[in-house]
Amino acid sequence: MSENNQETISKTYENAQNIFSTLFEEIGKVIVGQTQTIEQVMIAILCNGHALLESNPGLGKTLTISTISKVIDLSFNRIQCTPDLMPADITGTTIVEEHDGNKTFRFERGPVFANIILADEINRASPKTQSALLEAMQEKQVTVAGTTHVLDKPFFVLATQNPIEQEGTYPLPEAQLDRFLLKILVTYPDYDQEVEIVNRYTAQDVPKTERGITKETLVNLQRLTRDVPISDDLKQKAIRLVMKTREGGAIEYGASPRASIALILAAKARALIHGRNFVSEEDIQTMTYPVLRHRIILSFESERNGVSPDDVIKELIETMN
Repeated sequence: MSENNQETISKTYENAQNIFSTLFEEIGKVIVGQTQTIEQVMIAILCNGHALLESNPGLGKTLTISTISKVIDLSFNRIQCTPDLMPADITGTTIVEEHDGNKTFRFERGPVFANIILADEINRASPKTQSALLEAMQEKQVTVAGTTHVLDKPFFVLATQNPIEQEGTYPLPEAQLDRFLLKILVTYPDYDQEVEIVNRYTAQDVPKTERGITKETLVNLQRLTRDVPISDDLKQKAIRLVMKTREGGAIEYGASPRASIALILAAKARALIHGRNFVSEEDIQTMTYPVLRHRIILSFESERNGVSPDDVIKELIETMN
């Protein structure tokens, strides 16, 4: 490779890092802390994938997602999932209209027709309604009354669930969990961050953001993500890591090959966000947790002993070093 080509590539990744710095700075005007959460949501978006966010109530999941949609200039809809929510409430329905004695059919688009969909408390929706999101997430289209309607592009589902209240909920089946690229755990802020949150949101002026990047820039960044180089050794190590989840022990059911794809893509996206033109071992190790934690099912013995998926993943990573 010539020096000119190397210089061009370096500038491309440097420009990408500058874009993300501006983006995170804009988001930071509204969201205090949650750096890892924001980064991982952006990684899912760069990979053209979906993310499941899990946390206790009141930690800003909805505000984070709506803020990201504003700074990327994407349309945003929020769906509050409840047990009585019907599939048509998400996808839309066909309406019969009558004009001058003539009946016509018109499709009334549901809230799923937006770039970013926040499915709030997705585990409160019935299995039938949850499955209505399945085609949208996988095929980027919905079928109503035998007619297929293509969704707006880009399209991302960012779903939330509360790990505490399990009464009256419908846990997502493994097949649907596997549709999410990442499962992101949102943590409590530290003392200084909470002081800043209180100061910021008890003032008269509510923080506002400006548009950080356009939809076209996002599409270009998605293309660039897939071009980030990864060495064969590191790629093989990542695949072996996923395959070790299928060897039994603390894990009853391991991750599918979809996890290997997700891990490599997510590591590429993280490298791009940090302005590097290569995937590092740190990228692989960091992204192993959100990629695998919802794709492995622990054995009864592990659950009885209070072992978490992250505990098992940590042991797997240590055995690979």
